[in-house]
Order: sequence, then C-alpha cells, then structure tokens
Amino acid sequence: MDSLENLSKIYEKVYVLRLGHRPERDKRITTHVALVSRAFGANGFILEGICDNKVEESLIKASKSWGGKIDYLCNVNGKEFVKKWKEEGGEVINLTMYGLGVEDVIDKISSVPKKKLIIVGAEKVERFYYDNSDYNVAVGWQPHSEVAALAIFLDRLFKGRELLYNYRDAQYRIIPSKRGKKVERR
Repeated sequence: MDSLENLSKIYEKVYVLRLGHRPERDKRITTHVALVSRAFGANGFILEGICDNKVEESLIKASKSWGGKIDYLCNVNGKEFVKKWKEEGGEVINLTMYGLGVEDVIDKISSVPKKKLIIVGAEKVERFYYDNSDYNVAVGWQPHSEVAALAIFLDRLFKGRELLYNYRDAQYRIIPSKRGKKVERR
C-alpha cells in the first residue's frame, strides 16, 4: 500500500455519519469531525439533516492543499441511511461512551472486511442508533470530545497505518522536523 486512498479500500468503504449538527453551536466541532474523518482514512463524511457549506468548504480546501478525496453528503435522513447501509451489507458502529471498550471489540470489527459506517453524535443520540448499530463502542467511559473518539477509533481500525501516508496529489507535504515548520510545496 502506498497511499491513504488504498488504506480505506481494506474495508471497501469507511464513512462517518455526523448526527445532530447545529450550525451556530457546532460549526468548529463538526468541521473538525469532518477533517479527522478525511485525515484518518475515511472515504466519506455525511451530515445528517442539514447542509453546511462551511464544512464542505473546509473539506474541499483541505483536499486541494493536502491531497486526496472524501465524499461529502448532506441533508441526509440518518435513520434511513443507516437502514440502507445495513441492507447493503455494511456494518454500523456507534461511538458512544456507553458502549463496549474499543480495545475489547476493535479486533473483531477490523477483522471483517465490510464497509463501515461510523456514527458520531452532536447532541443526545436517539435510541434508534444504539439499537440499529452492530457495535456501540466507547473510547473510554468519561465525558470527552467526539473528535477525539473518532480519531482514536479510526487509528485503531487502521492500526496506525493512516498516519504514515501522504496523498499523491497533495500540493503540500510536511517534512518532519525536530524544531520549526518545514513544508514542501509540490
């Protein structure tokens, strides 16, 4: 594997479904969930119930500068999307602090090469999503950020490999350095 694009093909597709986005309250958090989805190997980001041009613009800008492509869908009915995903043979993973520990279930989740839909809530997540998920997964049992939970989950799913790749079509590439900032323009 020589690119992040190939990494997510392991599972056919990995998409992140963001529930309950409130544009005025959640604009930065939802944008960060979208950017983490992209940077940590997801193929797509879905915004339930609403479209937010700022989120889409951030994904487009990041992809233009740093390469790669991520599908963006918005104004989706979350419940219908989950039902269809499952009908098409995909797995649904609900990230919640009330679920089973990520370390206890990640091997089972990652061993099945099915497409994966990862649910990330913004406000209280409806019971439907708990009942219709194949896995309810906790990244710890303390209150924390959904951005952190998503990053840790995707990192465990891809076993850290997503951190090693650069997109071939990137305009910029970070040159790791002990001090300072080194960026290569291609």
